[in-house]
Amino acid sequence: MSTLSAAYAAERLIRDSPAWSLLRGRNAAAAVALLGSHLAGEERRLSAPVLFDLVDGDLQDLRDNGFDLPQTAQAYCTEWRTEGILIRRASGEAREETFELSPGALAAIQFVSQLAEPRQTVTESRLSNIFAALRQLAQDTDPNVTSRLAALRVEQDRITAEIERVQAGDFEVLSPDRALERARELLALADEIPSDFARVRAELELINRDLRERLISQEGSRGTVLEDIFRGVDHLSESEAGRSFNAFYSMILDAEQSAEFEESVGSVLERDFAGKLTARQTRFLRRMLPQLQDLSGEIHEVMTNLSRSLRRFVQSQEFQEDRRINELLRATLKEGVELSSQVRVWQSTRLSLDLTSLPLGSVSAFNLHNPADLETVTLVQTQQPETVDLRDLRELARASEIDMKEIIVNVNESLRRRGAVTISEVLAEHPATQGVASVVGLLVLAETHARSLAGDEPVSWFSSQGVARHGLVPRFMFTKEVS
Repeated sequence: MSTLSAAYAAERLIRDSPAWSLLRGRNAAAAVALLGSHLAGEERRLSAPVLFDLVDGDLQDLRDNGFDLPQTAQAYCTEWRTEGILIRRASGEAREETFELSPGALAAIQFVSQLAEPRQTVTESRLSNIFAALRQLAQDTDPNVTSRLAALRVEQDRITAEIERVQAGDFEVLSPDRALERARELLALADEIPSDFARVRAELELINRDLRERLISQEGSRGTVLEDIFRGVDHLSESEAGRSFNAFYSMILDAEQSAEFEESVGSVLERDFAGKLTARQTRFLRRMLPQLQDLSGEIHEVMTNLSRSLRRFVQSQEFQEDRRINELLRATLKEGVELSSQVRVWQSTRLSLDLTSLPLGSVSAFNLHNPADLETVTLVQTQQPETVDLRDLRELARASEIDMKEIIVNVNESLRRRGAVTISEVLAEHPATQGVASVVGLLVLAETHARSLAGDEPVSWFSSQGVARHGLVPRFMFTKEVS
């Protein structure tokens, strides 16, 4: 790569890389400490409320010791999410959103940790790992049968000689210092695996997005990706990241290798040198296999869900709608470019667009219901019951409903005196004690027990305030007593 190409690449990283954004930020020291403490340790993902609460507590401590951090935890998390340092995801288990570090942010935090605790010397264990890996690579890629057999026989002779020495008691136990060095080298190597998982997930999501874009942008009814999906090809699993992860996933789920791994961890922790490991390192060793299984299971689920989602996207013909929208947008942009030479930006087009009547607003603007607002702020006082007057109860009952019993008595008394009466004649002899309610009661009674006549007749009554009222009601004739 030329100097110019390297400069352009570095300039692009300065602009786009979350790792660089984190390290060159105004509050880089505080950000590395806060995010490294809460999201780069054993916990790699936290719900938004929990993270805000933890960061708020640390922010106050940092302010008390001279750090200029005027914003709230939520504001800083929003800023970090915008810069790509934090990744926000919807949680399938709870209603809250979750936050986790992006691969770039993890790389930046690990870089700062290595600066703070640099390796003092070239370790023998690292060199041994390099030689062993190089020897295995040369052997596994050798196409010559003769040389491969020769290498295997040399290895067989070495193992046979080693067995004979062990049987004779002539073997060397690794010194505590060298054993501790190898253990720390192993822990340093294993500590990078969560970052690798984050990069694999980001790469899978990028491949999924690229496949969708290719589905939408491909011309014609059948494109390369579309044909592959209909044939059952899983592009995510067939990608370089997918193949690498599937190999790892098969290995980590192998029952025999998992049992051997757990047994080796138990044996190492029983050695004397293990007492010099920190509590965090010991806990990391014990939790290494379950954590790797959990992380790999999560990535496998992500890959499976993305593959299913891509197939549903195609099978439901949803991509056809997106493709049509994409075509319309491209046509609009093309036409806009062509018209830009004729129509200036400030030129009035006399074009009116009907805006949607749907009110738009932020979720944060909603006022949530707080049950505490309805709590009684004063103590409830118990009042002693008073003696109830039966006459008052009767008056309340009469005020709440029509007294049909009284109306029936009044109609029957008028019938005995006159032989036949209308509603107006009943009211003339027995005024409406309940006002308009008495008139309504007479009408209800007349519809069932009286004969309908042609025309209307005037009626009068007094309201509850003593005001005289007048009206017209249909004419009915009562001819026999009602019950």
